[in-house]
Amino acid sequence: MLKKPPEIVAAVDLGSNSFHMIVCSLTNGKLQTLDRLKEMVRLASGLDKHNNLDSKTQERALDCLERFGQRIRNFSPESVRVVGTSALRMAKNSQQFLEKAEKALNHPIHIISGIEEARLIYQGVAHSLGSNANLRLVMDIGGGSTEYIIGSGDTPRVKESTPMGCVLVSNAFFKDGKLSRNAFTQATLFAEQQLEPIQKQFQRKNWDQAIGASGSLRSIDKVLKAKNWSNNGITKEGLELLVAHITQCSHINELNLPDLDTERLPVFPGGVAIIYATFKSLGIEQMTVSDGALREGVIHDLLGRLYDHDIRSATVQTLADRYHTDKEHASRIKQTIGFILNQLGEDYFGPNHENLVQFLNWAADLHEIGQDIAHSHYHKHSAYIIENGDFAGFSRQDQVLLSTIVKAHRRKFSRTAFKELPSPWNLDAPTLTILLRLSVLLHRNRQEYQLPDFKITVIKSKISLQFPEQWLAQAPLTHADLIQETEYLKPAGFKLEFA
Repeated sequence: MLKKPPEIVAAVDLGSNSFHMIVCSLTNGKLQTLDRLKEMVRLASGLDKHNNLDSKTQERALDCLERFGQRIRNFSPESVRVVGTSALRMAKNSQQFLEKAEKALNHPIHIISGIEEARLIYQGVAHSLGSNANLRLVMDIGGGSTEYIIGSGDTPRVKESTPMGCVLVSNAFFKDGKLSRNAFTQATLFAEQQLEPIQKQFQRKNWDQAIGASGSLRSIDKVLKAKNWSNNGITKEGLELLVAHITQCSHINELNLPDLDTERLPVFPGGVAIIYATFKSLGIEQMTVSDGALREGVIHDLLGRLYDHDIRSATVQTLADRYHTDKEHASRIKQTIGFILNQLGEDYFGPNHENLVQFLNWAADLHEIGQDIAHSHYHKHSAYIIENGDFAGFSRQDQVLLSTIVKAHRRKFSRTAFKELPSPWNLDAPTLTILLRLSVLLHRNRQEYQLPDFKITVIKSKISLQFPEQWLAQAPLTHADLIQETEYLKPAGFKLEFA
């Protein structure tokens, strides 16, 4: 935990339809909303047939982020969390866009998986509604994906993300705003197909109340109330009347629905098709709409990190249990890492030191999870699981970083693997990995014994180890391992010296 948490925090949600930002004051761990900003960017509409974001959409998005950046540009790094969702997951040229976007905000952007998005959405809804024992079905229609979660209190139990959103469905079935009964039927059928694999898990008998989050569901709720088609949230009867109205029109300009924002109009039919299919497939009769959503979940997740409740640490321990790691061995490695870092100094890695050390310790906890699959090349199996798993609290970039460190913790060592990491990780991660390699090497016999008080210095690419006199002579295997390690590190431009 930080010595003094920031007084103001912010969360930014780069959704596939809208960009949202929430700014809150933080006093004694309590949040109070100071500012909300929202702009309809429609990022998913800018994906071409090769899933590249076109330049016009990028420009529109960057203009928005410049405005957002004016509000948070000077916030401290630990006080802001920015997440990207479906459209940025899909975009093949997302890295090129992210570089410019991060410059506009002056903060890193983390792309999260659909399952992580679902977890954060549930957190946002749970905090806005307060805790109760009911099993809740939470649904969130985004621009490029729709998330479904069943949970109780603050805990999500089942999480799913489906590749359908109001922008994607509207663009696919209601191109240029054209409407027809057949198009709506096809859009609904498409949504039902996406729901088919999760239908059994999420059907009505498995939860007590249905809650909707997101702009699409709030818009539908407003329209139903304004037309007197429902006075109790979104109801099945109300949706039937709305669908009947939509299928009688030939273009979105004919909809003439009260309380429907004109910016929402182009993606409204796609959102209605998704919710209509959901009600039919899951047997929903009524859904309450919540104000809490992804951005509120992100801000509460950030709060957890500030107050020593980082979900990522719990995730790492769960994985260590699941893959039957040797926790005593990992603990010895972490003690040695700590011993080395104490000698290097608490600001060795600069302002990002604490964050880097956290990842190094997580890597120590998880570096052997691949042994549960196969002992041969276990570091590669470990890296694969870390990069491709659904890890609560971790962004894609987090997982790639952790995976890269773990994969490089033994045998051949190359700088190439680190070049694709975002700054400052591309510069710091190689040294970080070498510290893990040395700590693992010094505990290769896996026995409980006290290492000598060795000295270590790291100056740029030169690492020097000084052991007590005669210790290496009495530890010939460690001596041989260190000779081998100098050969592994040499091609990457690192010089390891020891005596």
